[in-house]
Amino acid sequence: MDRRLALVTGASAGIGAAFARILASHGYDLALTARRADRLDKLAEEVSLRYGVEALTVTADLAEPEAPGQILDVLTAHGRTVDALVNNAGYGLPGAYADTRWEDQRALMQVMMTAPAELAHRVLPGMIHRRFGRIVNVASLAGLVPGSAGHTLYGATKAFLVRFSQSLHLEAEGHGVHVSALCPGFTYSEFHDVNGTRAQLSQSTPPWLWLGADEVAAAGYEAVEANRAICVPGAPNKAIAAIAKLVPDEWALALMASQGPRFRKV
Repeated sequence: MDRRLALVTGASAGIGAAFARILASHGYDLALTARRADRLDKLAEEVSLRYGVEALTVTADLAEPEAPGQILDVLTAHGRTVDALVNNAGYGLPGAYADTRWEDQRALMQVMMTAPAELAHRVLPGMIHRRFGRIVNVASLAGLVPGSAGHTLYGATKAFLVRFSQSLHLEAEGHGVHVSALCPGFTYSEFHDVNGTRAQLSQSTPPWLWLGADEVAAAGYEAVEANRAICVPGAPNKAIAAIAKLVPDEWALALMASQGPRFRKV
């Protein structure tokens, strides 16, 4: 195939689906993966008809350790290699750490840390060899600010993605491979519906703190094309990230303790 291929995880909705449309609009063929086959098929049909690209779908659950390898095996069987990778799959696990099951926490880390790192590790050598590659790790503003009570490993996994992306960005420099961590704040998507915090956030956060999934994905695409290691979309989020760097840790942690209950379920 003459066109480059972009693999997008968590592509069935939200930022992942928005990324798929943007990449297709720039001429990428797509490999879309998520757990919901019906939504993947619908999106694949949409982008194929609208942009004239090939869209493969691979139904997979990244909580399964074998999933990254299985996804890439499917693409290899189709004679395709990955030129762009968007590690977008993720979710929040509400509640206090002690009140959750370890199996659920382990699955969260598999999806949001291990799988992205493995996929990047598997596709990076080919990108370097071909001297072209794009990797976007969808992190979060939560990875740039102190932790809060509830959703205990969410911010921690996002902080991992930020540091991982920065290191990979430096290692790939000079090889034609761009790596960026996308760190959105509150985003209109199904994310908060799935973890049961939609009503809570609607009451406690002002509308100007929210961005649409299309806006976030567009910012992420522009950032990786410009080879910026970190992208924080939206002026309010940029301000929050900047303040978090300047405020002493004890002050910042006290602020999170007072404000955290507005947007975290313990």
